[in-house]
Amino acid sequence: MNRDLLRKQGRGCWICRAFGRDDTIDYELPAGDPGSFEADHLVPKAKGGTDALDNLDAAHRACNLWRRDKSVAEVLAIARRQRSASQGARRVRPTTDW
Repeated sequence: MNRDLLRKQGRGCWICRAFGRDDTIDYELPAGDPGSFEADHLVPKAKGGTDALDNLDAAHRACNLWRRDKSVAEVLAIARRQRSASQGARRVRPTTDW
């Protein structure tokens, strides 16, 4: 039921958003497709999470599979590190090697 509510809301993938990527989910893709919608349990059921709406968010199937049992805090920390690293790589560093 809450999964259907997420689908109706057309939410983007919270994991892609954390990494600064396009979070658009194609809700027409069939289940099992890597880009398809899945309701991600923010606190996994195995760790005490429930199917309550406040414990669910939209994710791509591939993102949800990548996340596995990582906590939300772990995902956000990985995203911050990756975004910092990619921003540092884009900076132009002055050089004296003429």
